[in-house]
Amino acid sequence: MTYKTLLFAGIALLVLACHPAKKAQTPPPGFVSWDKKMVDFGLVKRGEKRSTTYEFTNTFGENIQIDIVDACTCTKVEFPRGVIEPGKKGRLDVTFDSTEKEKSETISINVIFKNTHANGVPRIEILEYKFEL
Repeated sequence: MTYKTLLFAGIALLVLACHPAKKAQTPPPGFVSWDKKMVDFGLVKRGEKRSTTYEFTNTFGENIQIDIVDACTCTKVEFPRGVIEPGKKGRLDVTFDSTEKEKSETISINVIFKNTHANGVPRIEILEYKFEL
């Protein structure tokens, strides 16, 4: 190998290694549609609780079902446990407790469905809320 070839290969590897990892892909449009995916609670006092609702519609054309909802321990989420038929709505009732928080944050709520992509990977939707402390 020539010096130029090695230099080019080294630069290519460096560029690839420094490229930030991509976030988990959300399902393409047509799976679920949300009334909103971000809520801004604004200024919150430490110890205060805030609640919101994220509503969704099954636009998949097949029955869907939520398997797991994962969020910060400061976040309580109630979600439908059964099947949501095509065209039907569901909702997540979210309560945020700021008691243990010491700074402003954006919190993610990962909604993992039992339905999978063609390759077997679960479909995941990410919702968020933010607050200022």
